[in-house]
Amino acid sequence: MLGNGLKVLVHTDQSTPMAVVNVLYDVGARDENPEQTGFAHLFEHLMFGGSVHIPDYDDPLQLAGGENNAYTTNDLTNYYCQLPAENLETAFWLESDRMLSLAFGKKSLDVQRKVVCEEFKEHYINKPYGDVWHIMRGLTYKNHPYRWMTIGKELSHVENATLEDVKQFFFKHYTPSNAILVVAGNVTIDNVRLLAEKWFGDIPSGEKYIRMLPKEEEQQEERRMTVHRKVPLDAIYKTWHMCGRLDDDYYATDLLTDILGGGASSRLYQALVKEQQLFSGINCFHFGSLDNGIITIEGQLVKGVAMKDAEDAIEKELDKVKQHLIDERELQKVQNKTESVMAFEDMSVMNRAGSLAYYELLGDGEMMNTEFKKYQEVTVTDLNRLANQILVPSNSNTLWYLAEN
Repeated sequence: MLGNGLKVLVHTDQSTPMAVVNVLYDVGARDENPEQTGFAHLFEHLMFGGSVHIPDYDDPLQLAGGENNAYTTNDLTNYYCQLPAENLETAFWLESDRMLSLAFGKKSLDVQRKVVCEEFKEHYINKPYGDVWHIMRGLTYKNHPYRWMTIGKELSHVENATLEDVKQFFFKHYTPSNAILVVAGNVTIDNVRLLAEKWFGDIPSGEKYIRMLPKEEEQQEERRMTVHRKVPLDAIYKTWHMCGRLDDDYYATDLLTDILGGGASSRLYQALVKEQQLFSGINCFHFGSLDNGIITIEGQLVKGVAMKDAEDAIEKELDKVKQHLIDERELQKVQNKTESVMAFEDMSVMNRAGSLAYYELLGDGEMMNTEFKKYQEVTVTDLNRLANQILVPSNSNTLWYLAEN
């Protein structure tokens, strides 16, 4: 850790000529003012609009043979670039300057605000089923800021963002004390240490952001909603509250969603798509949220199928995992699948850098090497216990999304 609070992690891989610089900021949509949502995502765009000493981020990186991208979630913001290891210092120069300060200007804000507003309209207002998660998050969460999407709760929040609003958000969250720097690839610890001190060491630490979010109260009764939209097929969306990412039950819950709806061999797909032909497609998943998250089932109905019949069929499949222990072989199958997905994801040095930053955010970068053991320890009894604990009507939220005639 540097004196200003910036955590620095190094992963050396001499089998590649490339290097990756990944900067994770511990800020996401959950950290926004409920009256000013969409700011974390807006910053994903603003961070490429020029910093205090560098008017353009992309050109110098491309000249050095590099590429970059970023993403924002409800929990975090992540920036990463990959370039030849011999040009590593270029990435340090670029990332440190935008951590020091963005080049705040009306023109940059106007441009990026317009981009974000167009994205909002294109993907969430004008697109079929685009408003589903605006509705579902608001139905499922009443207190916690997961009740709005990363893009923002309302278009007007980004439209009305002032330069002063944006500056305050930046200097509150995009600071060394709120960031994790991971450098991976054909690099040495000594060189990274020198470059980190040279380029990041003098940046003021900023005041460490202390997160105090409202807690979601335990849901006591079923919530339901029906909407009519111009879409080709009726669809159903169901959510249930589950534990957070660091809870011991997270691993069993993750495997349970895979058994229910993780692909064409899953229970819901086999029973309701292939055998009964009630749905054209159906999935079960969760968001991997750091705070208490949600299990989701979503499916599009075959034309002519009654919504109540489709929902009853889902409930019948859920009753099976609540009333009977899952076969050991079925559990083993999803454990093997999870292991292969985790191994495949970390084949590229870029993904390893991102994983290392994420696990460090969780509290320990070493977890990326040990976490699969937690999946191996899950038993069929764990799955049954959680199915009966989570998949109950009083914990459920249901949206009937009906096609207009």
